[in-house]
Parts: sequence; C-alpha cells; structure tokens
Amino acid sequence: MGVRCRRRTHLDEVRSQSVAGVLFVLSGRVSRQKVKGHYQSCPCDGKSTRGRVGRVKVSVEREVGGRTLTITTGEIAKQASGAVLVQHGETVVFVAAQTGPARPGLDFFPLTVDYRERFAAAGKFPGGFLKREGRPTQREILTCRLTDRPIRPLFPKSFKDELQVMSNVLACDRKNNPDVLSINGASAALCLSPVPYHGPIGAVRVALVDGELVLLPTTEQMENSPLDLIVAGSTESILMIEGFANQLPEDEMVEALMFGHKHIRTLCEMQLELREKANIQPFEFEEPPENPFLSQVREEARGPLTQARQNPEKQERSAQTRAVRDTLVEKFFPDGAEETADGRTLKQLKAAFSTVDQDVCRELTLSGKRLDGRQSADLRSVECHVEVLPQVHGSALFTRGETQSLATVTLGTVRDQQRVDGPLDDFSRAFMLDYYFPSYSVGECRPIRGPGRREIGHGALAERSVQPVMPPFEAFPYTVRVISDITESNGSSSMASVCSATLSLMDAGIPISQPVAGISIGLVKGDGKYVLLTDILGDEDHFGDMDFKVAGSQKGITGIQLDLKIDGINEEIIRKTLDQARDARRELLRQMLMTIRRPRAAVSPNAPKISTTKIDPEKIGLLIGPGGKTIRAMQEDTGAQIDVQDDGTVTVSAATAASADEAMARIEAMTEEIKVGRIYAGTVNSIKDFGAFIEIAPGKDGLCHISELSDGFVKSVVDICKVGDKMEVKVIAVDDQNRVKLSRKAVLAEAAAGETASGEGDSNA
Repeated sequence: MGVRCRRRTHLDEVRSQSVAGVLFVLSGRVSRQKVKGHYQSCPCDGKSTRGRVGRVKVSVEREVGGRTLTITTGEIAKQASGAVLVQHGETVVFVAAQTGPARPGLDFFPLTVDYRERFAAAGKFPGGFLKREGRPTQREILTCRLTDRPIRPLFPKSFKDELQVMSNVLACDRKNNPDVLSINGASAALCLSPVPYHGPIGAVRVALVDGELVLLPTTEQMENSPLDLIVAGSTESILMIEGFANQLPEDEMVEALMFGHKHIRTLCEMQLELREKANIQPFEFEEPPENPFLSQVREEARGPLTQARQNPEKQERSAQTRAVRDTLVEKFFPDGAEETADGRTLKQLKAAFSTVDQDVCRELTLSGKRLDGRQSADLRSVECHVEVLPQVHGSALFTRGETQSLATVTLGTVRDQQRVDGPLDDFSRAFMLDYYFPSYSVGECRPIRGPGRREIGHGALAERSVQPVMPPFEAFPYTVRVISDITESNGSSSMASVCSATLSLMDAGIPISQPVAGISIGLVKGDGKYVLLTDILGDEDHFGDMDFKVAGSQKGITGIQLDLKIDGINEEIIRKTLDQARDARRELLRQMLMTIRRPRAAVSPNAPKISTTKIDPEKIGLLIGPGGKTIRAMQEDTGAQIDVQDDGTVTVSAATAASADEAMARIEAMTEEIKVGRIYAGTVNSIKDFGAFIEIAPGKDGLCHISELSDGFVKSVVDICKVGDKMEVKVIAVDDQNRVKLSRKAVLAEAAAGETASGEGDSNA
C-alpha cells in the first residue's frame, strides 16, 4: 500500500530516481517505493506507517435491519489502497479504493466511482447473444452516482490526486439490495486508504410497510412500500438523500429521514472499529501554500466583481465577470505571456480569480442580495404552453426564468415496453422518461455522443417523480415515453422536466391522478448563518453549498434528492427546505393548471387505439390457433395488433377504433362462454333437413331448428338460408353436453317489438 511523503522538499530528489528494483511514483506530495513486490516507506521517512506487509484479516459486524451486517478487510485485494467485503444477509459487495498520482495541470478532483452487478452473483446468465456483461446498465449508473455523491464533499478542496472506487456485487440473494452496501463499502475502503477522507459515513434504505418505517427492507417488503428512501450521512448530519414516495407529506418524510439517520451512526461506528482493528491511522494531509495572486486579486477585483455579479441576465452577468478577469490577465500577463518575472503563472491567477468570484457571490447571497435581484423565496417568471407540436401524441413547453424544457409524449402498445434484466429481478417498463441536455442549452459547443451519467440520473429522477401519479396499466394499457429536451438551462433543469412532463401527459389525455411539479432549493452557509434559496440559478448552484430537489403534488412529495458540497445539514435546515419547496411547488402547480386544468378527455387521434380484455388462460391456445394461424388471420382481417400474456390478458391495438373494436369482438366471441339469451352474429356452416348449423364463434356452432328459422311456416331450410350466409341468432338453450340451441325467430320477434314501440312513440308525439 502506498505511503505519503510528508517532506515536500524531498520531491525533486525522489522524482529523478529510477533504478532497478526501485520505482518511485510521485504527485507533488506522494512517493511510493516498490521493493520485491511490497510497498515500503518513502526514503525520507525512514519508517512505514501503511505498509502492505503483515496485513491480516479483520472483521466487524452488527445486527442492522434484523440481519447481520459484516465488513471485512485484509483478505482480498491486498495491493489496493483499501478494500473491504460488505455482507448483509447473503448479499456480498466487494469495494476497493485505489489512489494514484495527480495528473499535471489538473484543476479538479478526479474521483471516479464505478459499480457493477454480475449476473453470476445471482446464478444467472446475461440475456442476449453475448453471455458477458457489457456497458453499465441504468441501474448500475444510478448506483455509481449514489455512491459518489456523499463521499465527494469529504475531501479537501486542494486534494487533486487520482482516486478510484470500484464496487462489484459478488453474491446477491435477491432479498437484500446491494446498492446501499456499495455506499457503506466505499466509505469503509476510503477509511483504510492513504487519502485525506473526512469520513466515515453510513447509508441506509428506509421503507414504509403497513404504516411502519422499516430499516434496510427486503425486496419483498419494497413491493408493498409507498416509500423508497436512501439516506447517507455522518454521525452528526445528513449528506445525501435520494427518495421517492407516493405523495408523502413533508412531516412524514422528515420523520423517515431522521429514522434513517439514527441508524447511520451504527454504520459509522463499525467503520471506525474496523480501522482501529486494522491498525490504520487517519491520514494527515498537508494543505498547499496559499495562491500567490489571491490577496492581490481580492483587493483589486472584489469591487468590480460585486457590480458585475448583480445582473438578472445570465449571459450579461457572465460577460461582465469575464471582462473583470480579462482586465487582470492583461495587467499581469500582457501580450499573451504565461508567467510573470517572479514565477507566478496564468493558471494561478485564474484560480485566484475563481476563489474571489465565489467569495463575492456567497457574500452577496448572505447579505440578502441574490444575483438576479430576487428575494430568497421568490420564483423566477414561469410560462407554460401545451399542444406546441403537431403529430406527436402530446407536447408541452415549460419555461422558468432561463431554464426551459420541451417535452413530447409517445403512446405505444405492450410490445413497446422496455425489458430490463438484472441480478435482482427481470421486469418491463411501461413508463419511461428520457432527459437530453444538448450543449447549445448553455451556449457551448460539444460533440454529440450518447447520454452521460448526469443525463441518465436527471432523467431517472424526473421519471420516478412522475411515476406515482401515472394510471395503472390495467386502467390505461398504453406504454408511455416522455422525452424532455432541455433547450435552455440556468439551474434545475431536472425539475423543469418534471413540470413539462406533467403538462405533456395531460395534453396527451393520460389520466394522471394528480399534477406534479418540482423545484430546487439552494443553500449558502457561512459566518454562523445560512440562507435558503428557492429556484436556484446555475451560478447559485455552482457557488452555493446545496442542491435540494423536491418534486410532488398538492398532497405530498413524490421525489426528493439532496446533493451537498459541505459536510452535512441538520434537521432544522431539512424542515425549512421542505416547507419552502412546498410553497414554491404549489405556486408552480397553480400556474401550470392555468394552462391546462385537467387531462384531455381522450388520447390524441394520432395515438394507437388500445383496449384490453381478460380471457381464461386455458383458452389462450384456442385464440392463438395451431402455429399461430388463428391469431394471424384475425390480425390480417382486422388490421389490429393482438398481444396475449400468460395470465390471459389480451391487448388489442389498432390505428382506428373500428379495427380495434372488430378484433375485440372476435376475441370475446371466441373465448367467452356461450350465454343463454345473447344474440350472436353467426355464419351458416351446414344445412340439414331439420335445420341449420350456425357458427357463432370460431370453433363454436349451434343448431337452429327449422322451426326456429322464421316466425312463419318453413317448408325447407334452403328457403331461408344457404351455406355461408350471415345471420343473427339468439341462444335459447345450452344442454348438459354443451350443445347450443339457436333461434332466428326470437331475433325477428324482438326486432318487430322494437319497431312497434318506436312507431307508437312517434304517433303519440
């Protein structure tokens, strides 16, 4: 395991050394010497505090959520900077943390988090032609983000070394979800690594089962829970929240958060005990010297920046800020110079300017002056439009300040559902929301590639925030896909996607139970006080301490996500944030409902016409026919698409209502039981002296006796009908042997009675 060199003066001496059997890897503060396969101490230290030699297996365990949670280190991946096995029930996740030297010129913290689920962990093969896992799935990407978000703020801002955290699901019992274990494992591995990690943290999932909060619920319990909440934090505060609920009131959400945080302390204690058992001392980090330009830039640029940053227009505000920076660059680095006479660099000047710019924005906010002139709880101007595009099944344009989302809806059949395979379970998605963030939305040029982690994460957040109000598939048998194109962005485009999606769904005639809106609340904390900001700008997100997204209806919360840049927030801030978000959400809903009050009465005429019925599963074979002959013929005759599920659910879709109705009538006639007293449209199959056999459903016929063919005397059957004739007949009896007796005479009598009644009504009139 690597050992930090704490003498910066030793750097140049060590960097030049490269002899046989000895390899030094350096990154400003790092040196590693590898001798005979083992990492030893830096030569300037004379001793090793984190050597790999002699590492032994140690474990800690506690009962968490009614099952034993175990964290083990020292057995697997001994060359990694830190590695642990986390086991809960029979689900096992391996997490390794690896540090490396910083890349020259890097101005950000290169933390990379990866999470993979192997199908073999659940004794399964991957679906498809290739029997090897490929690129990460959406679930894996979302879990990467879940693991990354709570640990990223816990490193010094000046720390720029490479750091990678890799989580791998080794065993999955399909009862205990491995995603939360990845967060705990990442924290434990970092506690064992030679990095300045200000942990530990813990993470738990909270569910609501039969009105009771449940810690680390099983997958079976989650099926009956209206709440899916993941909370991560330290012993003192909450660091990350990711939760979805079925319109849960704010007070109940806070109760669930505090319930989860109470148990997080146990997980933090386990990691501290593990580090102590492994004889690992917390890493001591030496902050780099102060930027040589900082005091000078602070003195010269603070005033101009204060003026430049107070402008309601994003582009003007950015242009004025760049002008202040360019003035300083020209002063210190004229004619395109890169370095001053005293050795200071252009990069150092820009870094100092960024620091002062952030300080100015934060001071303005704390003094009650937001960058665009709003009060802390004010929304930006909101505009809503629906039915903005022809041909599509539903569309809406939602604009909030300089953030804009264009949403479109596509309605499809059961065949359009997305099939998702995974170690935990296999399922189909009937509702999808995809989020796109093109570079022009922020005035930039970038290559157009596939969706990144951020786009996938924002789309999933918006999708799960809208999902609770979607009608059940049984009541609305459509597959629904929403696309949110961010056409302009200046803060919280994911919550704008929630609003535009709701408007477009209502425009498409989808009977959602409640409209949903979303808003983001920011935080600036300093000098012993804090300010909560409703509807944050992009700059307020960048310079602030928090991005707390809350989506929901008038009844309660459907989606909640917290990202922090500080080491946590307390219950007071959480409660005030949710209250402020509720007020903003209700105002957004009011303005949205002024545009469209309720879902349209019918789906778009451009959408397919879909209806469903349920048949006896034993009759599926009858409907499909030998080799699919019957169902194919029915589809060709009617122009409809027919899909049959194993449970007997039949879905019929067609371009026109007439085609769908005809196909449905045929299905019902074929599969339902023959009912006495019902009139059927039949076809004459054969003629006998004593009557006609008439097919009233595919494969089902009955006898219409000669005496029942007409209301008068019938000398011969052929006087009334011939083979192939269509006629309406009424079922008058079904005997014990399931033989059907039909009557055309009864149909004629009913028709005559109806005409008589109609005529009497006309004469009375």
